[in-house]
Amino acid sequence: MKDHEHPFFRPLWRRVAIVAVCVAWAIFEFISGAPFWGMIAGGFAAYAVWQFFILYKPVDPAAAQPPETRE
Repeated sequence: MKDHEHPFFRPLWRRVAIVAVCVAWAIFEFISGAPFWGMIAGGFAAYAVWQFFILYKPVDPAAAQPPETRE
């Protein structure tokens, strides 16, 4: 399993929130006069967009559950 496929990241709002926090952090660093850290935070945001929106493939909830056993 890859990190971006972890069940924690299934809800869209969590993926959006992570990207938003990284973008906000980058903006804060640029405004406060620290362009080096702003570039690093911007890189985190770009990587998160790549992992959570470009590479991410949603999992069908029915396929994620194990098959039922008959007793």
